[in-house]
Amino acid sequence: MSTREKVLEEVLVEEAVGVNNEIVLYNDDVNTFDHVIDTLIAVCSHTSEQAEQCALLVHYKGKCTVKTGAYDELKPQCTQLLQAGLSAEII
Repeated sequence: MSTREKVLEEVLVEEAVGVNNEIVLYNDDVNTFDHVIDTLIAVCSHTSEQAEQCALLVHYKGKCTVKTGAYDELKPQCTQLLQAGLSAEII
């Protein structure tokens, strides 16, 4: 392996590690399916089908990863989910 290939491989590994943050949405007994779906569409740019699947997963499994990416990109979205009354965190 050449030095250039080794450096490129190290950079790719660092980039992959940098986007391992997730917004996890948790189940609650307060919000309706419609509210959760509408909020995921508005905040996370989900399609209606994607938002509905996430809402069902949250309901039946207790939680669901709704978005992945860099922390700086996820922070404002997580804040908006919380402001909408949903229970979410970045992990």
